[in-house]
Amino acid sequence: MASNYLLCRLITTTAASCTSTANTARRPVYLASATAATSSVRGYVTRAHPSPTPTSPIHNAIQTLLDEMELRRQHRLERWEKYKDKRVEQRVEYLSKHGKPGSPSAETIRSDAASQPYRPMDETVELALQLNLDPRKPGQSLRGSLSLPHGNGKNFAVAVFTEDARLAELALQRGAVAAGGMSLIESIQGGKTPISSFQRTLASPEMVSQLSSIARLLGPRGLMPSPKLNTIIPTDQLLDALAKQMSGTSNYRTDKDGIIRLGIGKGSFGADKLLDNVRELMNEVHSLKPETFGKGKKGQKKVAKGTKYYLKAHLSATQSAGSFLVDLRTLDPTSPFFMIEPQ
Repeated sequence: MASNYLLCRLITTTAASCTSTANTARRPVYLASATAATSSVRGYVTRAHPSPTPTSPIHNAIQTLLDEMELRRQHRLERWEKYKDKRVEQRVEYLSKHGKPGSPSAETIRSDAASQPYRPMDETVELALQLNLDPRKPGQSLRGSLSLPHGNGKNFAVAVFTEDARLAELALQRGAVAAGGMSLIESIQGGKTPISSFQRTLASPEMVSQLSSIARLLGPRGLMPSPKLNTIIPTDQLLDALAKQMSGTSNYRTDKDGIIRLGIGKGSFGADKLLDNVRELMNEVHSLKPETFGKGKKGQKKVAKGTKYYLKAHLSATQSAGSFLVDLRTLDPTSPFFMIEPQ
């Protein structure tokens, strides 16, 4: 009996020791020091406490993004010069076997390749701004249009709906792809004017009721004129609005997660112009800040103290490998570090 009792105690002690060792292995291990004790930075990293993602001021993020664009351009230019002759000969060989009667000759292809320089891609810089908004709640869905100081680098084809025949003629002379009243509506319904021929629309107030007949065609494509997008314009301001829409007025809207994604320009703009566009965008978003926002309790009329309006901001380019997490202090118009680098 004594031997059995001692054997049981030995097994129980060994199992408890193993359990204690396993629990110790699962705990986060870190070095305690006087410096770590006085510092606010965590001295350990676990799945529940990951290392924080570094942020960059908006100036540094834009400049780093432009530097990466220049490196990509140089790399592609080198590859273009290295394999240029090989590609030209491959095209000549292909057209000699499979080319149609109107295809360019071998001499034309070689002369064009020798005279025309490399055309690099002008990448778009995009800012994704996550706001503490719930678009399902009333008043928390932001939508509108914005004219950036230096434009967004895009040109759009615009259709103008107006009953004034003289104004429609002037709009066509200013660059509109289509302009008119009921004649234009009937042309779109009949398929003579394809919807794919324009990306923006403008309308005078008297045309709003008549556009209901093509609302099913324009609405799903985001082409229906709307007061929120400032695309229903008085007759005397229609030509000025046409010039702004053609030069790239930016439309923005919060998605289901409260994120606004907007192209703030092209890489060829340079850092100063991109910063001016960012400043205009942030002032616009801050001016539309609703009285109540965030995921508060049902029926809550006031925002709780300490609730943040801006959650995250990421800056990226068309062909960048990833995005930069921007320091919100340099984007918040109420911050003393707005559009400047924190010290």
